[in-house]
Formats: sequence, structure tokens, C-alpha cells
Amino acid sequence: MAVPKRKMSKARRDKRRANWKLTVPGFVACPQCHELKMPHRVCPECGHYNGKVVIKAKAE
Repeated sequence: MAVPKRKMSKARRDKRRANWKLTVPGFVACPQCHELKMPHRVCPECGHYNGKVVIKAKAE
């Protein structure tokens, strides 16, 4: 049975666990107002999602 010979420090353990994240998700242009937004989310500028108004747009 494998048993560690020495205690692994928290810093060394956390450095190893920190490298699993992938790249940052890209932004896409909203088809209604053409502002950049996160994919699969309501546009914060115009309030559209999937071609429908979901929330009221910000007052200007």
C-alpha cells in the first residue's frame, strides 16, 4: 500500500490543484444589439435571449 513518506505542505498541494482550469469562455455578439455578452445568457444591454425579450433593458 502506498503511503507518503513526508507530509505535503499546503502550498505544494494547492499549487498542484490550481492547474485544472480551462481557458476563459469567449464572448459572442448579441444578435439584437450586437454588444458582447457571455454565451447562453441574457444580454445585459437589451434584455434579449433566444430572440425573445426576457428582462427590461436598462433605462438610458
